[in-house]
Amino acid sequence: METLFAYLLIFAAISGALASDPDLLQDVCVADFASGTKLNGYACKDAANISAADFFFDGLAKAGVPNNLMGSVVTAANVQKISGLNTLGVSLSRVDIAPGGLNPPHTHPRATELAFVLAGVLDVGFITASNVLVSKTIKEGEVFVFPRGLIHFQKNNGDKPAAILGAFNSQLPGTQSIAATLFTATPEVQDNVLTKAFQIGTKEVEKMKSKLAPKKA
Repeated sequence: METLFAYLLIFAAISGALASDPDLLQDVCVADFASGTKLNGYACKDAANISAADFFFDGLAKAGVPNNLMGSVVTAANVQKISGLNTLGVSLSRVDIAPGGLNPPHTHPRATELAFVLAGVLDVGFITASNVLVSKTIKEGEVFVFPRGLIHFQKNNGDKPAAILGAFNSQLPGTQSIAATLFTATPEVQDNVLTKAFQIGTKEVEKMKSKLAPKKA
């Protein structure tokens, strides 16, 4: 019950804030992914064709399996998973982090994040535009805010799995993982840009690209 109450508080806080997405002009606008219409968001389904399934998602109920290089996995509950979120300006994500794991430095260009710790203990922080690190250790039941667009991270330095629930004031906040964005972009960022920016050699750049490249199924 306490966890459910915390979820409701998160939604109330996000919904009451100034939304970063445009305000809706109708009751609902369930995303029509089949539409060829291009706009800032998705076109709306005919209201006669919507159902409860458009507003439902059970993907956050189970912990993700963080069996990757970083030891973390993100399960998103955004408009791409819940079409009924279209134009509503809110979304969630669950991040499961193994002991020693890291949700690597990243940004959400379209949203502020309010992170609620579901389990475990995490070292978290963000970096301001003045290059100041704002960080804290947070535990189960506690909340931390990551301002819109600022680089932030979550690290599990404990010996037990950890998880957070992130709430966003955008239906699709976007995520840019700093290292992966730079080293696995398509087309590739030129090596001489990366060697100059990070003051490393071409061999190190190629090694980073190899390590961070998405694993083929």
